[in-house]
Amino acid sequence: MVISNLTGCGGHAAVSFGERRYLKLPSLTDGFNSRISFPSTTQLAVGHVSKTDKKIGVRMALVNERVAQSGSLAKASEILAFDLVQGALVKWSSVMDKSLPEPPTAVFLHGILGSRKNWGTFTRRLAQEFPTWQFLLVDLRCHGDSASIKKTGPNTVSSTALDVLKLVRQLRITPRVLVGHSFGGKVALSMVEQAAKPLARPVRVWVLDSTPGKVRPGGDGEDHPAELISVLNTLPKEVSSKRDVVQALVQKGFSKDVAQWVVTNLRPSGPLGSTPSTFSWTFDLNGISEMYQSYEEMNLWKIVEDVPGGVHVNFLKAERSLHRWALEDLQRIHAAEELAVEEGGGVEMHVLEDAGHWVHADNPDGLFRILASSFR
Repeated sequence: MVISNLTGCGGHAAVSFGERRYLKLPSLTDGFNSRISFPSTTQLAVGHVSKTDKKIGVRMALVNERVAQSGSLAKASEILAFDLVQGALVKWSSVMDKSLPEPPTAVFLHGILGSRKNWGTFTRRLAQEFPTWQFLLVDLRCHGDSASIKKTGPNTVSSTALDVLKLVRQLRITPRVLVGHSFGGKVALSMVEQAAKPLARPVRVWVLDSTPGKVRPGGDGEDHPAELISVLNTLPKEVSSKRDVVQALVQKGFSKDVAQWVVTNLRPSGPLGSTPSTFSWTFDLNGISEMYQSYEEMNLWKIVEDVPGGVHVNFLKAERSLHRWALEDLQRIHAAEELAVEEGGGVEMHVLEDAGHWVHADNPDGLFRILASSFR
């Protein structure tokens, strides 16, 4: 099952009868891939439903009443957009009976210019293999569906981590595993730094292809995120063709794979169901630029070299990493491994073979095997 608050770009709710969008509820016979989508407000224009949609409209009203009573999902959608991917044996929901035991939860965090969709296929596979677990996927501030949610204060690693902590608190979830790719890896470390609760003890943290300290870009011929953000800032806010954007980025020296990944952040500008004539970006590039600068400068070595009790930090280096892992970084992590063992914490270093920086796309099977130990 996938529960999503589906906060739309521009603040639109996920249910809009004016555009003939509606909420499909799963039947009792639906399998794991059923999807429940909750709007970001608790008002549904049920009166606008035609006779053929009346049954669906009533069922939406009943679900909405339940959301309104708990308030958790409605308020959570004011924090970040998210999906909650649940294994087949998970019975719990923040809008259901609180007497049910909370299932173990893992939080997955994307990198700069990414979105929660980056982790969709991977976490659905995890949910099939580990059906008692649930997996929270979020769009970080300034990204995806969260870009339309107004945020105060600076756009930094710390503020991004605080957003996620607020979300899990609002959803009444206590994560046992945090998985962050690149920028998301530092966000996961910052979550540990800022909160004793709502993080469980023990909690396992996975930092995928990112170091705790200074970010070192790769060599010539590799894609540089800061340069990519700068180039994207020169492009129009609305474009007529994704293909044109891919070609423009390739001409600027970026790889075709990265260019094609970037255009997944383009969304049709016109009404739902119409043939798109233009596409607009889902992210806030100004905010993302600030976030990336914070990512480059943020130093979180203290968390690694003085691991809180009950916290186990795992670093995963891609064999063909986009970022240079300096010898100093590797030496400090190995030293932290030895120290953590003595003090009851945990630090480990892993290497994912046959993978570049985009670990979950380059070698998903290898990544799955390495992460699986956290869910057994």
